[in-house]
Amino acid sequence: MKNDSTTVYIFPGQGSQAIGMGRELFDKYPHLVRQADEIVGYSIKELCLEDPQGVINLTQYTQVALYVVNSLGYLEEVRQKGVLPDFLAGHSIGEFNALFAAGAFDFLTGVEIVAKRGELMEKASGGGMAAVIGMPPEKISQFVGGNGNNRLSIANLNSPQQIVIAGPKEDIEQAIPVLKKNGAEMVIPLKVSAAFHSPYMNDAAEEFRNFLGQYRMAELRIPVISNYTARPHQDKELVENLSLQLRSPVRWTESVEYLLEYSNPMFIEIGSRNILTKLVNQIKTEVNSIKGLTEVK
Repeated sequence: MKNDSTTVYIFPGQGSQAIGMGRELFDKYPHLVRQADEIVGYSIKELCLEDPQGVINLTQYTQVALYVVNSLGYLEEVRQKGVLPDFLAGHSIGEFNALFAAGAFDFLTGVEIVAKRGELMEKASGGGMAAVIGMPPEKISQFVGGNGNNRLSIANLNSPQQIVIAGPKEDIEQAIPVLKKNGAEMVIPLKVSAAFHSPYMNDAAEEFRNFLGQYRMAELRIPVISNYTARPHQDKELVENLSLQLRSPVRWTESVEYLLEYSNPMFIEIGSRNILTKLVNQIKTEVNSIKGLTEVK
């Protein structure tokens, strides 16, 4: 730890993409961008800055774009500050940025892995997702999963007040009025092509596990919090947990709660829209509220 504080770099996932992202980075790392372009077969800079084909929101393109921009952002952050973080964490595809930063694989290997992941997830079409705002997960569980519609499941535990559900699109549509009637402030359908982080990704997860088996991951130099376990990755379980991540909930709330146990944690988001920073602040508020109630008692 540095100066009695804990530095945590966090990387956002899908939903954080925007035209213009990476504008200040591409020309600083032209050799990496050129090599990444050769792997995927198109200009990532053009995709991010102009998106002439209108594909930046398609999963197979989104994930590559975010991985490249977030990775370059991390390199620039370290170059400017000259300090490595104490912990790394990322949301869904952002977890691969955290693993790159920790030394699990080099930048170009990460491009290959993420391109395959995006391709597999794009192929698993037919499902949908929706963000449920203002309803705690234990109440959502009354209507989703074994206690309710068992074709729906919780996919992202983003904060105490933001939970994402996944499943067949028609089931999502039927669940929206039910959740609103029972206390949800909002239920927002997400622009995704499939039910990510749910059992509907089982086939993609298995194929991704086999693909990852081609690579030899290096030992992590910095602890990375796993989306699947909400605890630091163990080197020997890395490939298994990354495949399970595709079909299991992203446990972001628990991940942040774990990091909040360390001395004066400082969360730095590598991205332009502060999406994860807002979630971290919501989680901090909830944790502090619970602590306050406990202290009063």
